[in-house]
Amino acid sequence: MPVTEYLTRNAWLYRDDVALVEVNPVNREEHESSWLEFDLVETNPSKLYRREITWKQFNERANRFSHMLMDAGVRKGDKVAILMMNCLEWLPIYFGVLKTGAIAVPLNYRYAADEIKYCLDLAEVDELIFGEEFIGRMEEIADQLPRVRHMYFTGQNCPDFAIDIEDHLDNFSTEEPRILLTDDDLGAIYFSSGTTGFPKAILHKHKSLMRAAITEQKHHGQTHEDNFLCIPPLYHVGAKMHWLGGLTAGSKAVILRGVSPEWILRTASEEQCTIVWLLVPWAQDILDAVERGDLKLEDYRLDQWRLMHIGAQPVPPSLIRRWKEYFPHHQYDTNYGLSEGIGPGSVHLGVENIHKVGAIGIPGYGWQAEVRKGDGTVVKPGSGEVGELCLKGDGGVMECYYRNPEATAETLRDGWLYTGDMAEVDEDGFIYLVDRKKDVIITGGENIYPVQIEDFMRNHESIKDVAVIGVPDKRLGEIACAVVEFKPGRECAEQEMIDFCTELPRYKRPRKYIFAEVPRNATGKIEKPELRRRYSEERLVEQETES
Repeated sequence: MPVTEYLTRNAWLYRDDVALVEVNPVNREEHESSWLEFDLVETNPSKLYRREITWKQFNERANRFSHMLMDAGVRKGDKVAILMMNCLEWLPIYFGVLKTGAIAVPLNYRYAADEIKYCLDLAEVDELIFGEEFIGRMEEIADQLPRVRHMYFTGQNCPDFAIDIEDHLDNFSTEEPRILLTDDDLGAIYFSSGTTGFPKAILHKHKSLMRAAITEQKHHGQTHEDNFLCIPPLYHVGAKMHWLGGLTAGSKAVILRGVSPEWILRTASEEQCTIVWLLVPWAQDILDAVERGDLKLEDYRLDQWRLMHIGAQPVPPSLIRRWKEYFPHHQYDTNYGLSEGIGPGSVHLGVENIHKVGAIGIPGYGWQAEVRKGDGTVVKPGSGEVGELCLKGDGGVMECYYRNPEATAETLRDGWLYTGDMAEVDEDGFIYLVDRKKDVIITGGENIYPVQIEDFMRNHESIKDVAVIGVPDKRLGEIACAVVEFKPGRECAEQEMIDFCTELPRYKRPRKYIFAEVPRNATGKIEKPELRRRYSEERLVEQETES
């Protein structure tokens, strides 16, 4: 069944229970006095520090928006894009789109105007909803989108070219739309993160969303009493698909608009969150703040927090060892996934397997996984061989890259999804990521996998983050370059880094060190294409000068 039926069910079973909470730290700092917050209920509720809706209100808002779209001509199979920051309105709008039978198209809120236009054109979007943060960007391209029939706006100061949702929403019915949806209907287009090039449009059916919901609940056992702290962007499959596990149980979720260590702990404490999904940089920042004494764990109520899990990137084992020192009662899990496989859960460690920390784990519930060499043969467990991670799942694999048959044929072969991630398998069948296929560095004929070097270097007490990339070299083709970001107040000379890395095999040691910030995208992935562009050019100039 489509996941929209879970929302309808929850509105009946748990009608007056809180479904969603939004916490906005910026608004708290601006509006501490209670009388001012009361006044804002009428003037601008989006400026409140804390807002909430029940399951009944969630479903009714989704239904109203669904009827609003259908009244404007939206039909099954149309594409409706969502360009919004995380907020209380995001998920009701998303479900309102799904209930029309239209295809939801969430957009990355970091996109510049030209990138927004590119994605709208590629996905052949018919309708667009955007928030007040994007007025300037939309003004640049509003007259360059002939296919987009209507632009809907949520927030304050609606521009002339858009329709203000709040001005019209109450005019529409709260009844369930009479649109028959099946698992085989098209449900959503998600865009790849663009870490290996311009984003591709990834088309999924409704059965993919259901696969994500069931897999997540099986892995983490959400009950109606759980409370999920949602911090990552909702446009991405990661946060939303983890939240779907709670949807199946009718449990609460808190949307936190901010990622500072203080506010993560404060919100988990005040809202009594039981499950928190973090990205590697956020977990590192929390631990660093605790170790510096900036945060004191005894100031927070955290006994109810039962599970911390991480995904979206390889997780340094040293990070989890540190985490368990401060949070020994936490269950820990890591989840591997990609947008082409409807996000996290196709491979997962499992809370019972923390002794295997460093691995991404074993095939998730309802999934199969194999690591294949270039000739198509499967890597034998414990052999130490490296191959490409391939996935197969009942429902979770994308239909295609929309309007890109060449890329689809390269990625989907004989029912298997070729992920582009290089991995190896230990003697117990646990899978370890080695690196992205396109990030492998070939130096003097040897393959170097940057993730292995990064995991090692993060053990240095002064390093906050590190990215290893290949840069041009006249003799070896390319060499490993480590971009190192130090913790606040810490720094090291290059020679100390060289000495530290002598424990690595000689061919794996970085030949060049750059001390700079390590850029990551909104889902926590290191932006290696940007680093390669930035430092490869510098390396070429450097070599020309040397010659």
